[in-house]
Amino acid sequence: MKEISLIKETGATFTPKGLADFLSRRILSYSKVKNPLIIDPACGDGALLKSIGQELDLSNKEYRLKGYDTNIDYLETAKSNLTESINLGFELRNEDFLGKIDICDKQHTLNFEIDKVPENNFADIVIANPPYVRTQVLGAEKAQFLSKKYNLKGRVDLYYPFLIAMTHALKENGIVGVITSNRFLFTKSGNSVRKFLFENYDILEVIDLGDTKLFDAAVLPAIFIGRKKKNTKNTTANFFKIYEELNGYKGELIDSTDVFDVLKSNKQGYFTDGLKRYKKSAGIIKFTQTKENNWAMLSETEAFWVEQIERNSFETIGDSFKVRVGIKTTADKVFISDSWDELNGTKPEEENLKDLLSQENIKPWGTCDKKQLKVLYPYYSENGLKKLVDINKFPKTKKYFEANAEILKGRKYVADSGKEWFEIWVPQNPTLWKFPKLVFPDISAVPRFYFDDSAKIVNGNCYWIVAENKKDEDKLLLIQGIANSKLMTKYHDLVFSNKLYSGRRRYFSQYVQNYPLPDINSSNSTDIINVVKKINNTTDEIKIEKLAQKLEIFVAKAFVVSPIFSLD
Repeated sequence: MKEISLIKETGATFTPKGLADFLSRRILSYSKVKNPLIIDPACGDGALLKSIGQELDLSNKEYRLKGYDTNIDYLETAKSNLTESINLGFELRNEDFLGKIDICDKQHTLNFEIDKVPENNFADIVIANPPYVRTQVLGAEKAQFLSKKYNLKGRVDLYYPFLIAMTHALKENGIVGVITSNRFLFTKSGNSVRKFLFENYDILEVIDLGDTKLFDAAVLPAIFIGRKKKNTKNTTANFFKIYEELNGYKGELIDSTDVFDVLKSNKQGYFTDGLKRYKKSAGIIKFTQTKENNWAMLSETEAFWVEQIERNSFETIGDSFKVRVGIKTTADKVFISDSWDELNGTKPEEENLKDLLSQENIKPWGTCDKKQLKVLYPYYSENGLKKLVDINKFPKTKKYFEANAEILKGRKYVADSGKEWFEIWVPQNPTLWKFPKLVFPDISAVPRFYFDDSAKIVNGNCYWIVAENKKDEDKLLLIQGIANSKLMTKYHDLVFSNKLYSGRRRYFSQYVQNYPLPDINSSNSTDIINVVKKINNTTDEIKIEKLAQKLEIFVAKAFVVSPIFSLD
């Protein structure tokens, strides 16, 4: 019980020999340094240093090993293991690696239990299995400190700052091979780590070991291997993943001795060790330049399909248009309603009530016949500039605002920004509402890119793309056809990997602006635009369905792939 408790407190998860040997070989396959200095910043029982030392001994190569750990008992075990197993010398230090490495400016230097002279850029290779400690175990004070220190968002795990510190310890072109929790690959809280690794490494391999239960602790592991580089130009990297297969697969199985044998195999497919079955798949990671720094993990077939789409694109939406968010009132119950007529005698003047497109009434095609929302919008356009109406000239509007003064004046940030207390927090430029635009919800199970040319205002739960020039109107229709297609929905799912519960998707501006488009002047684009015009001009659902099928064919033809009629 004492050992289990200690593991939970320290985050120690000792590395199995098979995993240590695999990681050592992979690292050394990328490093060509003679007599490398190899460090393990949280060496525990020394399994990783022992493994990589033995690999180098087999090649009769010289090397230097250095390990750090704050637990003296672990270091005693490591000393014994290394003394018995490797030919050359080693150095073990009872030090906190995070306190040793100089991460940022002196006045914010980490201060754990020791005060050592900072040491950077000294290692040729870092091999590591750093502690996995969640925020609730670290304690709020230390978690907040690490979050601020390393600019990490959301829940903080201790291996996050270890990854950053290891990078500072590496020489330029040095190799890191690290076993971590796989959480950073997918979670919002892993965004900072993904961004850091993307910007500081040529990413060589990522291996997701999922639910293979390689550790006694409840950790789903992954391996990251990278070469430290300035001015990296990552576009793709190799990945493979191994998950325990529990879905009753009855096809051919590849025999293996254990999961480490599966890990070493060059084959893909379904494996069995006599007790368990594993599915191993390979592909590429496609790095997307979005706010979330998504790492889309694609199979070889998926990667080929995505590459084909992008190879046959002419531009992205963001090359021609800005994707804007709608208005933000920060008091929707006051400003937005579908029942203004029920306000007997207190309804604001019609001049200030504008039709509103919102999450609730957006359709992909045709007219919006759902909830008829209007927003109280006290602005007008003059010479291309936004102007606030004089509410003294609109007594009913003024009376309505005054009746809701407590709510509206409670938004102190509005007054602090120099606005009147009754203004909308983000009103956007009213000059633009008159132009044709595409409007789509932030969250939706299916794409709903709606074409509006009736000067409606857009709510803040939607984004919009406006064509300020007549020549861009056809391009909006091209975008509508592409964006509403099943082909682009599949592309969105593969590249941005952002499905929510119930199959709903996020349509962030940074995703949509990266949608690929064919050349507007091509015959394929003309076909898409023409069918979109027909769909927009009919309310017959059967006709819309038939035209949508034709649209899928035209969109697929534009990108030189097969059409998609179902995403099931």
